[in-house]
Amino acid sequence: MKILMVLTSHDRLGDTGHATGFWLEEFAAPYYVFKDAGAEITLASPRGGQPPVDPNSQAEEALTEETRRFEADDEARAHLAGTLPLGDVEVGDFDALFFPGGHGPLWDLTENGDVKRLIEGFLAAQRPVGAVCHAPTVLLQARTPDGAPLVKGRRVTGFANSEEDAVGLAAVVPHLLEDALKAQGADYQRSRDDFAPYQLRDGLLVTGQNPASSAPTAELLMEAITS
Repeated sequence: MKILMVLTSHDRLGDTGHATGFWLEEFAAPYYVFKDAGAEITLASPRGGQPPVDPNSQAEEALTEETRRFEADDEARAHLAGTLPLGDVEVGDFDALFFPGGHGPLWDLTENGDVKRLIEGFLAAQRPVGAVCHAPTVLLQARTPDGAPLVKGRRVTGFANSEEDAVGLAAVVPHLLEDALKAQGADYQRSRDDFAPYQLRDGLLVTGQNPASSAPTAELLMEAITS
């Protein structure tokens, strides 16, 4: 089983002067779901090399069992430091595609041509695609074979407007993910409470709402690979 994980290369939070990147839990939790299941994991990012981690995701209150495992895992940290350039990876080499979130993807993965190529290619090949938190932004540019938005009529989730308000970034992000998904006709669904785990599978499309959804979303992707 071969899984491709695609991370952001974007490290600036709009014009705030603050750093951003991928959210550590949203990488580490799925990484170990896949690794512990015996999958071979390939990591890629638009620029290749070390992707930026959002420093807020390394704060004490954001740490989890999986992030602590990652920080103590020299092999995993070396793996992350050597991501492949996104343009170098091909659909046919993998069984599934997964995007960890964080705010970074809103800037550099939403309209990335290689991201579009991979998502459409994986689904055409009947291989599942997963994304968590802000990463479902990658679905916005993808289209069905007849040219319709990929998410139109599909059950999807992602970081909610109220969650963006809660972290104080609704006026900073380039778009609110919930609104953007709905604007393309998605059947957007979410948890009753902010930041509670919530994940959905609609055929080969798997999405999770927030950091707490990271491991369950990865587990749903594993089910999609084997079913």
